[in-house]
Amino acid sequence: MKISLVLATLGRDVELLDLLKSLIFQTYRDFELIVIDQNTDGRIDPILERFQQCLDIRHIKVDFTGNAKARDYGIALARGQIIAFPDDDCVYDKDVLEQVVIEFVKRRRLAILVVGSYDFSDTRFSIGVNSRKARYFSRLNMMGVEFTQFFALDRVDRRQFYLDHDFGIGSKYSGAEGFELLYRLLRAGNQAFYTPNIKIHHANKDHYSLGTARMLKYSTGIGAYIRKFANQHDLFIGYYILRKMLVAPVLKMLLAMLTFNAGKLAYSFYNLVGIWRGFIAYGRGGANFKA
Repeated sequence: MKISLVLATLGRDVELLDLLKSLIFQTYRDFELIVIDQNTDGRIDPILERFQQCLDIRHIKVDFTGNAKARDYGIALARGQIIAFPDDDCVYDKDVLEQVVIEFVKRRRLAILVVGSYDFSDTRFSIGVNSRKARYFSRLNMMGVEFTQFFALDRVDRRQFYLDHDFGIGSKYSGAEGFELLYRLLRAGNQAFYTPNIKIHHANKDHYSLGTARMLKYSTGIGAYIRKFANQHDLFIGYYILRKMLVAPVLKMLLAMLTFNAGKLAYSFYNLVGIWRGFIAYGRGGANFKA
């Protein structure tokens, strides 16, 4: 099974080195890296040139921006049977691709595999939804985050396999492009499995100690994708309206007040504000909305 890694990148260079180094040491070698380069200054050209001899890299320069649009562009170029969307600042354990293939071979009906997102350790989870327990999951308990998702192209519903360009960095609503895609595929009946035993590392940037700006920005995407499916009269999305927009943030704020944690209180509050901003903006069309 050939794996296509579609990497959309903009504004980063040094961070990309760590990902490329981790790909060099992969125990599974049948993969390609498709770099959709949205930079205009050539900043990653010398970096990619250094790795051309040891990795199958296709460097595609584009004249547009937007994470979802760039990934969609890469999907059309992919030659693999499995496709994934690594972040340009994540790092793969050396056996990630080998273990991914093993899971797809073992589980013949599996269309979506989601792996664990870890901080730069083997025990601490990072961003996204993680669990210590491996399990199949549905749209009511979605797992992972976009850079931990792998898709078997011959098993997934191809009519639903695209990124909504309204979501993600550089789009109307920052963030949530991975959750929007995952929810849509699960709704179409694609089988999904999560395992924490396959590890991708990424700095934990979703923490109250880092301030509220990032949370406010990315939570708008959560609210917008919830509203998108609510507009389609999807009854199951009511669970996320209750959980993400009411119960969870309120409980987190109450806990923060009880523990006198002002930073966590502000973080949870702006999470709630961002979600409702995205929800309301999408309901109005959100044509010019920017987080």
